[in-house]
Amino acid sequence: MRILSKLVAGAAVLATVTMISAGPALADPPKGVVPKDTDIVGVGADTTEFLLDQLSVNYNASHTTKKLYSFDATNPLTGAIGDNITTKTACAKIARPDGSSAGITTLDSNIKVGSNYCVDYARSARARKSTDPPQGAGGILFVRLATDAVTYARVKGSNAPANLTSTELTAIYTCTDTTWNQVGGTSTATISPQLPESGSGIASSFLTDIGVTTPGSCVSQPSTLQQNEGVNKIFTGPNRDNVIIPFSTGKWIAQGYHSAACFNVQCVPSHAEICDAGSGGTNAFGCDVNGTLSLGDINSTSPTVGSGKSTTVNASFAPDFILPLYDVVRYSTTTADHIPSYLEPYFASATATVKGYVCATAQQAVIKDYGFLPAGPLCGLGS
Repeated sequence: MRILSKLVAGAAVLATVTMISAGPALADPPKGVVPKDTDIVGVGADTTEFLLDQLSVNYNASHTTKKLYSFDATNPLTGAIGDNITTKTACAKIARPDGSSAGITTLDSNIKVGSNYCVDYARSARARKSTDPPQGAGGILFVRLATDAVTYARVKGSNAPANLTSTELTAIYTCTDTTWNQVGGTSTATISPQLPESGSGIASSFLTDIGVTTPGSCVSQPSTLQQNEGVNKIFTGPNRDNVIIPFSTGKWIAQGYHSAACFNVQCVPSHAEICDAGSGGTNAFGCDVNGTLSLGDINSTSPTVGSGKSTTVNASFAPDFILPLYDVVRYSTTTADHIPSYLEPYFASATATVKGYVCATAQQAVIKDYGFLPAGPLCGLGS
């Protein structure tokens, strides 16, 4: 996400996801820290970037060796897309991977220095594609982390109906129906269907869910439109009342109910932090960048249940739109769960012989605070 995220950093982590203030730091490895070659480093999806930032901070607070790090999808200070990052001390700079597919591609490049990989895992907000490396020797494994739901978002009070069927969404994104009155709305205005950047797991999952392989010519996919970012100028411009875009329900919940408000209207990075993340009980990572977007229902079912800080992803949402979230790792032929043995302490199931940290009971509260549903017994299972 092209947003500065301020971490109020400290030496101790509380039981919740906030931290004791000791001065500003950022998402990504802390300022001045380049991960060691033996540390564990991930890249990829925007959807879970702040969750992995927090899990990394929590893990590193109680472990002194082989620390866990996560690079955000975009530069958290400048908002730059594809800037150069150094993932580990001995590794050459690479362009920052932006999105699930970019993260998986970077992982699969298998760049090593000595016996250590330069990237150990990729965050993914989509399931395996037929074009991905196989689930087998020399391939990759999608390891379950949490559960989300993907739906569509619209500007509050716009021409877009509050409910659309999956069939209507298919018609919109194939450009079969191009005006709102063709899909249950009252306006004859032309629909403006949008997709976030091409590497977006949310975009990929949404298109799969509505059965669209190739979007129609009326669909826009600007390279500068990051997923789950409701403050982009496209949502405040003259055509805002006709825009529709896929959105992560969990990210919307976290941003709206667990994140600090932005200091400026469009949450644009500047010389000062754009939000006081970590203060007042808010998440330590991320700002509220929902803007004026609200989530739409699909097939007459809401993607959320509850209200205020008790809002969660609706586990009974339209089944096709329930979205598993993953950490993707290299496939191992020498372990029972096929997670590389050096990564099992981080990503394996909480019931495995080597118990995984992110699946532990203590971290399930963190997953909820970042908007998602814990995967329960599915956490740490590979596919």
